[in-house]
Amino acid sequence: MTATARKAITADRVARLGVGDTTRPVRIVHELDGVRSDTAPDRVMAAGDNLWRLWCEHPAYRPHDVLLGLDAGGIIPTLAVSWASGSHYRIAWKINLDLPEKLVFHEPHARRLEVFAYGRFKGQRVLIVDDEITTGLTLTNLVTALRSAGADVTGVLCLVEDTTGDGRELLERHEVPLCVLTTL
Repeated sequence: MTATARKAITADRVARLGVGDTTRPVRIVHELDGVRSDTAPDRVMAAGDNLWRLWCEHPAYRPHDVLLGLDAGGIIPTLAVSWASGSHYRIAWKINLDLPEKLVFHEPHARRLEVFAYGRFKGQRVLIVDDEITTGLTLTNLVTALRSAGADVTGVLCLVEDTTGDGRELLERHEVPLCVLTTL
């Protein structure tokens, strides 16, 4: 599918209500999450096409074997990039299951800290997909866990980069390229 829509998506910072001291007080809300309004399937497909195209044109582009999306916000962009690229995908869930070959990493600003990625990653080239990056802590925790399991992390794709955090710089220190559609 060829995207004819604009490359960027709309996104805003919105205050989160009733959160504790360890949870981020702001949530990034974007047009694909269905929070503020209905989301048209063609916008999801266009975002996946555009993000995939940007990644293919990125100077640090390297091929991958599998996409790995993050529970909740990362599911929609992972599916969109999977459809655009023809890539297989997995999702890291906040559900601890009795399955072998389980990676555990932490999302430090969330209520439930542990996230689990299942299956064998040794020797796999993994492209991570999420909806947004702010501090980069969750993504670098995942990168560290994947590398410990013998995976090669080829990059991170996000719909939105919130520049109030140092996420891009943190990923760069871990030598992981970042590709985004929209910057706040």
